[in-house]
Amino acid sequence: MVENSETTILLEDTNSNLTPPVSEQTVAIENPAQGKSSQKLTPTIVVEENITTTASEISPKNNFHQISLTDTVSQIELTRGREFASYLGKNISKRTATAANIRNTLSSVAKIGIKPAIIYVSAQPNYLQLQLFLPNGKPVVKSIKKSREEVMKVAKKFSNQIRTPSQLDSHDYLSNAQKLYQWLIAPIAEELVANNINMTIFSMDSGLRTIPIAALHDGQQFLVEKYSLGLIPNFTLTDTRYVGLNGSQVLAMGASEFPAHANQTPLPAVPVELKTIVNNLWQGKSFLNQEFTLENLQQQRSKEKFRIIHLATHGEFHPGSADNSYIQFWDTKLRLNELRQLRLYSPQVELLVLSACTTAVGDEDAELGFAGLAVQAGVKSALASLWYVSDTGTLALMTEFYQHLSKRPIKAEALRKAQLAMLRGDVHLENRHILRNGNQHLALPLELVREGKRDLSHPYYWAAFTMIGSPW
Repeated sequence: MVENSETTILLEDTNSNLTPPVSEQTVAIENPAQGKSSQKLTPTIVVEENITTTASEISPKNNFHQISLTDTVSQIELTRGREFASYLGKNISKRTATAANIRNTLSSVAKIGIKPAIIYVSAQPNYLQLQLFLPNGKPVVKSIKKSREEVMKVAKKFSNQIRTPSQLDSHDYLSNAQKLYQWLIAPIAEELVANNINMTIFSMDSGLRTIPIAALHDGQQFLVEKYSLGLIPNFTLTDTRYVGLNGSQVLAMGASEFPAHANQTPLPAVPVELKTIVNNLWQGKSFLNQEFTLENLQQQRSKEKFRIIHLATHGEFHPGSADNSYIQFWDTKLRLNELRQLRLYSPQVELLVLSACTTAVGDEDAELGFAGLAVQAGVKSALASLWYVSDTGTLALMTEFYQHLSKRPIKAEALRKAQLAMLRGDVHLENRHILRNGNQHLALPLELVREGKRDLSHPYYWAAFTMIGSPW
């Protein structure tokens, strides 16, 4: 059991700005949140939204510690917006954030079956602060007496434990998964359950943006078993307008091998990945190896309106400036600072998928690139992996994702369904095939064939994949 010292604050809001309405397409989504939190009720303080207040004269018997409420949502938004603007090299902020317009955005997607909440996580030197925004009611702030140093240390160890293939037979990660759950989720668990939340969206502080949040654990369940999950840089940099994906085209491109000068390892599952997505699961076009060029991508987009772009290739987010990170095309590296030049916002791409990415653990520059991917690309949403997952694991998850997306066109929910299929053993490897519910689903390339059965339930196989930007 991890002990928390918490303060709860309710923030008043007065702004009533509205966000654009969502389309009338409707989709039913289950509410997977189960159980009740054992967190004790805490005293509350009511303050106005943009006023700096210090809770310093509260009786010690109430278990409050001294905190400064200088990090209102507007200040957090401004600070994080500047972080991403500095890294990406431009002023990219488009709007302001208030408790009211965040709440209006969250409530506007109820008609497509979503009940989302946004959680701002701020790691201060001496305490961890959570700001929870719900579709209805006042925002709630909780402060946990855990230092930034301790939180960062546990987060880094947790990420390294999950992403290391040599630890696939170990469950040592669970201790840190449960610590992080107690710090990041347990303090607000009652509010999430009471408001029937079925999707949680995180805006993380620096150092925390590459946590595999789906693998946090409450002692009985992973977080992904309770909620659909999303990661945003902040609210103001996220295009939250909903457009359904039914009837849309996918442009799927990738490489199974690369020229010698590219110095990249082969990705033998890519031909099957592209063929399965385009021929079996989604309408569109696919291009492999020598046809996977920047010029061809731009030519194809000039001919047809592809609302999904799928790139099955290496993508690496490195320390340092944005030009150190890249997406590998057949004959060239597209640097992250050049990504905007593709103009994926005209016409608007709803979803960019990068199926073979990796990000440096604990590096604040690398995580800015990862968390800011959708913003920099000019797309509404991006699905990318935090580390290189095995070729077969990636193939299994991606085919599951597109299958669920075709049935239930909510991006984060489709990802959750794919992750659950792997976690629960509905999808696994056996006798040279990916099996789905016991039936032969996909024959594996010869380079990947292994006799026997392989379980894909370890978080290494599914927790890396993260929905960035708009989760719907």
